[in-house]
Formats: sequence, C-alpha cells, structure tokens
Amino acid sequence: MLTAPAGLMIYVATRPVDFRKGADGLALLAKETLGHDPMKGVAVVFRAKRADRVKIVVWDGSGLVLYWKRA
Repeated sequence: MLTAPAGLMIYVATRPVDFRKGADGLALLAKETLGHDPMKGVAVVFRAKRADRVKIVVWDGSGLVLYWKRA
C-alpha cells in the first residue's frame, strides 16, 4: 500500500514516455519539460504508449523512488 504525505502534489504527464528510462531519467524529463522537480516534494506520473503501464517518480526524503505498474 502506498501512502502519500499530506500536501503532496501529483502531476500526470499526458504524453507517453520511453519506458526504458529509469528514475533519474524520468526526474530530469519532469524537471525540463514539465517544470516540476520530483526532488522538491511532488510526484510525477508517466504512462507508456499503449497506456497499459505507469511509472511514478517521487522523492521520499532520502532518495528518488520509482513505482512501476503494469495493468
């Protein structure tokens, strides 16, 4: 079970991304294209081209966490 801290802002990228990217690549992509840095207390949700997979990048206070889900 995932729990989000109070006040966590969640942003969803509407365009699909290359799912070969890891946590660092997705964090950089979020910072450069979306303008939201996951290391500043936001969570960013990315989807695959077929929309059957999602990756969530969030900073947990000690490092980047990458959640990956295939539906």
